[in-house]
Amino acid sequence: MTEPKQFAVITGASSGIGFELARQFASNGFDVLITAEDAELATAATQLSGEGGEVHSVRADLSTSAGVEQLVTAIAATSRQVDAVALNAGIGNGGAFIDIPWAAEERLIGLNVASTVHLAKRLLPDMVRRGSGRMLFTSSVASTMPGPYYATYAASKSFVQSFAEALRNEVKDSGVTITALLPGPTDTEFFDRAGMQDTPVAGAKKDDPADVAKDGFQALMAGKDHVVGGAGKNRLQTAASKLIPDVAKSALHSKMTKPKS
Repeated sequence: MTEPKQFAVITGASSGIGFELARQFASNGFDVLITAEDAELATAATQLSGEGGEVHSVRADLSTSAGVEQLVTAIAATSRQVDAVALNAGIGNGGAFIDIPWAAEERLIGLNVASTVHLAKRLLPDMVRRGSGRMLFTSSVASTMPGPYYATYAASKSFVQSFAEALRNEVKDSGVTITALLPGPTDTEFFDRAGMQDTPVAGAKKDDPADVAKDGFQALMAGKDHVVGGAGKNRLQTAASKLIPDVAKSALHSKMTKPKS
């Protein structure tokens, strides 16, 4: 008899880094459950099925508590042990903070922050009880500095980074590992969806999401605490951020994220 494959759950997996993370898991012998709220999820599931493993898909809006619980119920319905989870779902809101409607900010906080905590709360305890499991949080290079003109997004990623580091310390003796992935600007739908097309960063060279996902997957499987994904400039930027005052980092960051018009 062959041993059952390991099982991974990936959020925000219809495109971009999330889809490429799911591809990494599937091509490395995992069965996967992918989730997102958009119709692209069906296409992603079809593409991933070519990797040879089982692919489950759940279309759910994780910016709401009900959507998170819908996902948790779907995971339970598989009767599978979750060996790895990639908490990747996230959105951005570009522009001046005073111009962005509260409803948009509330949705961002619900997805980037609340759903991350909610899913970790629902999935991590079982991993700790059995003494095995891997959890990947998609943070961002933006987590290391204030982010004018997408202030709530950058702050949400600072939360995710701090949260991941704190949980890693709490479970360090449990057999469970927690890893944070910090991408820089990546060639995904993020800038279009965030309304940041008219910014210098949107027009700059970006990393391939497949490369970023590979960095994250390899770091997760190695049990590393974090990895800065993509190009070397992202690692330099992250290292430099430790030496530069926040007021200076804000000014530098603003030059990339402030709308041109």
